[in-house]
Amino acid sequence: MRSIDPINFDLLVGDRLAYHMLSTGMWVEKYRPTKLSEIVNQTEVIGSLQALIKDPTDMPHLMFSGSAGVGKTTAALCIARQILGDNARDYTLELNASDERGIGMVREKVKKFSRFAGMVEVPFKIIILDEADEMTSDAQTALRRIIEDTAKYCRFILIANNISKIIDPIQSRCATFKFTSIPEEDMINHLENIAKKEKVKTDKKGLKAIYDYSEGDLRHAINLMQATASIGEISEENVKSSAGLTKTSDVDDVLKMALSGKVLDAREKTIELIKVYGMSESDFLKYLNSAVFKTKHAKLSEILEIIAKYDYRILVGANPEIQLSAMLAELGNLEK
Repeated sequence: MRSIDPINFDLLVGDRLAYHMLSTGMWVEKYRPTKLSEIVNQTEVIGSLQALIKDPTDMPHLMFSGSAGVGKTTAALCIARQILGDNARDYTLELNASDERGIGMVREKVKKFSRFAGMVEVPFKIIILDEADEMTSDAQTALRRIIEDTAKYCRFILIANNISKIIDPIQSRCATFKFTSIPEEDMINHLENIAKKEKVKTDKKGLKAIYDYSEGDLRHAINLMQATASIGEISEENVKSSAGLTKTSDVDDVLKMALSGKVLDAREKTIELIKVYGMSESDFLKYLNSAVFKTKHAKLSEILEIIAKYDYRILVGANPEIQLSAMLAELGNLEK
């Protein structure tokens, strides 16, 4: 699991949920596994990885694929911790490639970190590139050269939702592991354990609702449960409220802001709905689509085509936050 994207909490002063998360800490980080054996469900993958790292000198470069929130980044961090021990902080570089997709990131950060620097206490440095499939082809080509040149003292762990977007020369240099979606029973058991530790009351329908809305994404599920806990027990009704199903009027506001050219305001509200209230990107677009028909806008068909375009891009693996921001910007340009 990757860490939660930054939220502008200045926008949320007085918001009970923001206060709850700030005061109690993000549960997704608080309960992040620290050992491979603690990762939920991925039994076959974890068994193979544990065998690989018994003798770290034999560990190849790794590539983890699978949908969001199933433990890919957590597994990478666990490997770094188990191999490097107390030196993990100094000899591990973790980057989200979707934030800086170009060749500059590879040259300035990856190449600089990968340089040999008299390592004594560790077998090699570890470089974790999350969302590596978002890197440009030029950046991937540069990365391939670094992987080749630093093989004696660096190991790369590449994480991707869609490995078909990774160039073949990189794929051929990595051992690939496919992480699967987390089954309902395993996820609910894990959520129950967290709820007990946090002394939060739950019921079966509430936990089932969290599973349904999270669609196998454990990170989303934990965030949604914490959001629900901020308003009361984990009941089906409270989960629906926290999931954003009662926040559809806010989606209407996002559309109005975007169409009036207030793109930054629309983006901030969108981030709040998704990151704080747990509304999924697919639900957001579904509600946005419905909101369009309420407006009776003169350019209704154009608006619907824009929404459909970005919905498809996210469906095939594009970065959701980048795509939603681009969609809002395009909607903001309709009136110009």
